[in-house]
Amino acid sequence: MAAQIWLIRHGETEWSRAGRHTGRTDVPLTPEGEAAAAALRGSVSTIRPGLVLSSPLLRARETARLAGLHPDAYDDDLLEWDYGAWEGRTTKEIRADLGDPEWLIWDHPVPPGDTPGEQLGDVRRRVHRVLDRCLPVLADDGDCILVAHGHVLRMLTATWLGLPPIDGRMFALSAGRLSALGFEHETHVITLWNSGS
Repeated sequence: MAAQIWLIRHGETEWSRAGRHTGRTDVPLTPEGEAAAAALRGSVSTIRPGLVLSSPLLRARETARLAGLHPDAYDDDLLEWDYGAWEGRTTKEIRADLGDPEWLIWDHPVPPGDTPGEQLGDVRRRVHRVLDRCLPVLADDGDCILVAHGHVLRMLTATWLGLPPIDGRMFALSAGRLSALGFEHETHVITLWNSGS
C-alpha cells in the first residue's frame, strides 16, 4: 500500500465530553481518554512512520505517549483552532447568547477573546504547512502520523482533498480515533476514517 498520513485525534477530555470548544486551553485527558489513547497502541505499532508530529498541547502529547509514539516535533501548526471568545463555551450556550438557534462555529467569524481567535483561512494556512512537511516523506514511501485535535484535523482532511476548510464540517471525528489519508492512483483520498482501536 502507498504511504499514508495517519491522523490521531487526542483522547477525551472533560471539555470534549461536555461539548465545550477547546482550542488553546490545556486540559488533560480523562481516564477514558487515556484508555482510548492506549488502545491505539496496537494499530499504531504496525505503522512505520517517516515522520511523527504532534500538537504541543498536553492532551495531544499524552495521547501520542500512550499510543506508543515518539514525536519528531511538537508543531504549533497542529494546535487546535483558536476559538477566541468562543473558547470553553458550548454551541448551545453560544446559540442562546446570540439568539441564533442555527449558529455553528463553521459559519461565523471568530471574535477575539482572551486569545485573538482564528478564521478558517488562518487554520488553512497552518494545515497547508503541515501537509507540505508530509509530502516529501510520502514521496519517499514513508508514512506520517499527526496527533492533534478535532477541528484542525478535519480542516487538514478537507485541504488534502482539495476542498475549502469549511468542508471539514462534513467529517465527524471522535476523540481517541484513528484515520488515514492517502492516494488512489494520484488522487488524494480518505483511506480510513474515525476508527477505534
